[in-house]
Amino acid sequence: MNDKVYIHELIDVIGHNRARYMHHMTANWCPVAVEERNQLCFGVWGTVGSTGRWPEVVNMWELDGWDGLVANFSHELSHDSLQDPSLAEWWAAAAELRRGGFDRIVVPEPWTDPIDTLVARGVRGEVYAHELFSCAPGRSREVLRELHDSALAAATALGMTCVGAWNVAMGNDAECLAIWALPDWSSWADYERAWDAGGSMRAWAQWLAGAEVSMRRTLMVDAPLAPLRLGRQPQVGDRRPLDTI
Repeated sequence: MNDKVYIHELIDVIGHNRARYMHHMTANWCPVAVEERNQLCFGVWGTVGSTGRWPEVVNMWELDGWDGLVANFSHELSHDSLQDPSLAEWWAAAAELRRGGFDRIVVPEPWTDPIDTLVARGVRGEVYAHELFSCAPGRSREVLRELHDSALAAATALGMTCVGAWNVAMGNDAECLAIWALPDWSSWADYERAWDAGGSMRAWAQWLAGAEVSMRRTLMVDAPLAPLRLGRQPQVGDRRPLDTI
């Protein structure tokens, strides 16, 4: 049972700063987040531009349930500036690397493992598939149940690992998402072919169409200091000057 709550972020990067932003987020922010907020980095990925918006970074943060999220917001927003004063220098540097983004609060399915468990299992992908589902209000939990019951086994047989599946909170159960780790690029091509007629994912595709569920898949590659690549949370010792990246 996973009782965590997650922040899912889509970040618009300015110009050629994606590598610098990913390092600034992982090496310069993650150790502070763990120490001050007990907020773990679940993942930091760069979106493959040919499959989605670019240049973009996807961040996910793991907190100790709703109470952990409350503590996080209270820590951040209890100042007149609506920013943690101790992070003023960090925010200033980040502002030069990104222009904004779009965040969601997401709640995991019970079978989604927390990040420490995924790291201990050695889950890793050369590439990741990020799937965002949009459906009629009230049906997103049904989509996630069907994903588990109908799609998971077929995807696993293709060599994929489901990193997690989440329902989008603060709405009317009309959105959910899943992230898959693929061992190599060839496995991604196999996955795409499996959605065609006669492929192993075709039944799942037909269920989505019949239920009038829209799905948008993009590809991602994780940052050098992302926990699934490192096999641990980023640490202070991982820091490098941004002008060297």
